[in-house]
Amino acid sequence: MRGSSLATRLFLSATAWVVVILVITGVVLSSVYRDATERAFDRRLNLYLRTLVAEVATPDEPPDHQFQSLGEPLFELPLSGWYWQITRTDSDKTEIRASRSLWDKKLPKLEEHGSDLTAAGVRLGYVDGPEGQNLRMVERPVDLGADGKFLVDVAGDATEIFDETRSFDYYLGSTFVALSIVLVLTTIFQVRFGLAPLKRISESIADIRSGRAERLEGEFPVEIAPLARETNALIDANREIVERARTHVGNLAHAIKTPLSVIVNEAAAHGADPFATKVLEQTDVMRDQVAHHLERARIAARFTIVGTVTEVAPAIEALRRTMEKIHRSRSIAIEVDANAQARFRGERQDLEEMAGNLVDNACKWATSRVFIEVLVERPVEAGAGPMLRIIVDDDGPGLSEAERAQVSRRGQRLDESKPGSGLGLSIVIDLAALYGGSLTLGRAPIGGLRAELVLPGV
Repeated sequence: MRGSSLATRLFLSATAWVVVILVITGVVLSSVYRDATERAFDRRLNLYLRTLVAEVATPDEPPDHQFQSLGEPLFELPLSGWYWQITRTDSDKTEIRASRSLWDKKLPKLEEHGSDLTAAGVRLGYVDGPEGQNLRMVERPVDLGADGKFLVDVAGDATEIFDETRSFDYYLGSTFVALSIVLVLTTIFQVRFGLAPLKRISESIADIRSGRAERLEGEFPVEIAPLARETNALIDANREIVERARTHVGNLAHAIKTPLSVIVNEAAAHGADPFATKVLEQTDVMRDQVAHHLERARIAARFTIVGTVTEVAPAIEALRRTMEKIHRSRSIAIEVDANAQARFRGERQDLEEMAGNLVDNACKWATSRVFIEVLVERPVEAGAGPMLRIIVDDDGPGLSEAERAQVSRRGQRLDESKPGSGLGLSIVIDLAALYGGSLTLGRAPIGGLRAELVLPGV
């Protein structure tokens, strides 16, 4: 079944099991019915046998009245298949009395056919009778003491057993064939409609890939709903990753474009100068390299692993050491109070970029101190995950409400004397939004600006 569909495999598997179960059930029922029919036939033979034994035990009965109480006309019909026979076994001369149906024939002895004597003193078995008939026979020895020893046999036509069993097998087989057809049709129905939601999901995903849809829509069974929900979450995460790559590329392109344009313009103004020519040449190389690596970054972002978890405390500590080296000349003291259990549901480089922009901005404006605090807030609503709160305070001049709104916009700077492109806070806002977080600016308790970054935790 290599390459076959799931529906086909399920159908073939279910059909095979149905056939096997019905065959086994049919064999068992046929065997049980045959045994029941045989037991009923044996009870009938034993009834005649007991009657004959009673007749043998009362020899004073007139001969014309003996063996008249069997009540079975078939014992009188020649070669009817129903026979009885009484054989005296204690005299030298064999004496046999038999039903008229035997005529001058004799019944074989069961003991000669390997039949065992039961605890009740009776033998049962199948023998070949007159005219090649298949007989079911019961045999019992009778010891009357001084009156003699006898062997009493009663035989009936076993065709009744075989015909009853064959008729039962025919109706049983017909019933099971009809039942098999019903079960196969039911299986087809269950497989087709049971797998219909999966087929719908497959078609919806194809629509998403082709651009005809954005998400899996509609109601799904309880068993399939988690799959649809996780698929939608994966689609959303992938879309966010692509959007993040575009944001990164746009931010980087915006930051590099203006300086390169200035360099090119200045070099072009001194076109005859060999140094200017070299600058123009290297600027072209820089533009090609930037375009190449930006494109690689855009492609790589599309294959970002969903579900990455980042340890926050080590990342913040590494960031603190880096910023202390960068701002060593200003003797800025950077303090960190990070919860060791803090985990960020995202990529480390994104966390470093967001926190790095906030800390770098705080160090630029701080007078002497920057304080970083990392908190983990447990979910208030059921089903929600924990949130990560990163607070960066500085003791600088701070910002008014209007100024805080202005610096949040892309490329906006309040003081051109400070280095930078003006993209820092806008990049943080964009990245935080992609992760479902946020950035708020306010007044720090130590006097300057407070940047409060909220991100999803683990």
